[in-house]
Amino acid sequence: MIAIVGRPNVGKSTLFNRLVGRRQALVRDVPGVTRDRLYGQVSFERWQATLIDTGGFDPSSAEPLIEGVRRQVLTAVEEADLVLFVVDAREGPTALDEEIARHLRRANRPVVVAANKVDGPAQAAALGELWRLGFGEPVPVSAEHGRGAAELLETLRARAGAGAAPPARAEAPVHVAVVGRPNVGKSSLVNAMIGAERVLVHEAPGTTRDAVDTTLVYDGRTYVLVDTAGIRRKGRVQEVLEKLAVVMALRSLERCQVALVVLDAAEGITAQDAHIAGYAHEAGRASVVVVNKWDLVPHGMVRRAEVVEQIRDRLPFLDYAPVCFTAAVRGEGIRELFATVDQVAAEARRRLPAAAVTETLRAAIARRPISIRGAPLTLVSASQVSAGPPTFALAVNRPDGIHFSYARYLAKSLRFAFGLPGSPIRLSFRKGTTPRARARGVRR
Repeated sequence: MIAIVGRPNVGKSTLFNRLVGRRQALVRDVPGVTRDRLYGQVSFERWQATLIDTGGFDPSSAEPLIEGVRRQVLTAVEEADLVLFVVDAREGPTALDEEIARHLRRANRPVVVAANKVDGPAQAAALGELWRLGFGEPVPVSAEHGRGAAELLETLRARAGAGAAPPARAEAPVHVAVVGRPNVGKSSLVNAMIGAERVLVHEAPGTTRDAVDTTLVYDGRTYVLVDTAGIRRKGRVQEVLEKLAVVMALRSLERCQVALVVLDAAEGITAQDAHIAGYAHEAGRASVVVVNKWDLVPHGMVRRAEVVEQIRDRLPFLDYAPVCFTAAVRGEGIRELFATVDQVAAEARRRLPAAAVTETLRAAIARRPISIRGAPLTLVSASQVSAGPPTFALAVNRPDGIHFSYARYLAKSLRFAFGLPGSPIRLSFRKGTTPRARARGVRR
């Protein structure tokens, strides 16, 4: 475990992305972009390590948000076996760098100094000043251009040692993305599920920017929780940084198995909630609607059944998603939420036998027959072709004339027969020929 620390805007996240080999952390040329701890894997000639990207460390500020970032940095240093201390070689050691160095010496962790932004001989000549930080020879690197990255990895490998043996291969974790509007309590919910302050929580909207992955084990099962930035209406997203954060949030849906669509119980269901739920539906992810801040609703003012009815009315396309009620600050409803996530994740992976699927759909067509261009719709065969979401291929005699409302009826027939709670059902129609039609073709 290697924690990357340093003052704001020295290029920590750029270096993190360079070493892990992909753009995982948001990068902008302004201080304070990173706030939470981000974890990524780095590999170098059979050596592997976990990197922890952290926010800019300012030990002196008493501002609540900066203090929260500082707690995240200190937690990362405590977790780490080695600290990568990033400084700006062009500016040399500043007073804040020296104050951070004093904190790192008290932490009693081995430290490697990375002198970032060394793009040429002019910056390399100034490296001698960095010796006074007290951590030995600095390693010159240019995170933006990749210069010195291999030499830095060699130094980290030498200082970290071989490390422990890799753990035995376990069951694949369930990836869960937490999405919603700003300030509905996504980070508080993630912290409640983890049982610790894993991500920064602040009353100001937009506190979370990166998509923050956290691995945890709950009742013997492994999960990866992805806390995401709040998604506002497109018309209200002005800053480039917020646009990038929204893109990262939407990308998290692509790599998750279950999406937790978080609503604010005190504010009710908004149009933007419906947009975000639509993103999860279109991504084909198993979904759970989480009504958070339920403790803020006065007792007896509204019943849970009434809230569920409102959700079904406002989000009709997500009628297959279970609804859970939580109070993240109090830790209420978390056990039920995990049980629901397990259920929808398992249902999303289910495989149904082709014979049962064909029989169910033929019965549905017999109950409500339709004709397409004068010919009755006939189902030749049906089978499940993929899971997550459950997708079925239907061979019919008239695949091009099926109205979307009839396709929705067939999907609901499958759900009524087999359940599949939490997952959207996809149907794909293709041309199929009945045995009688094939026989007529042979006689001709």
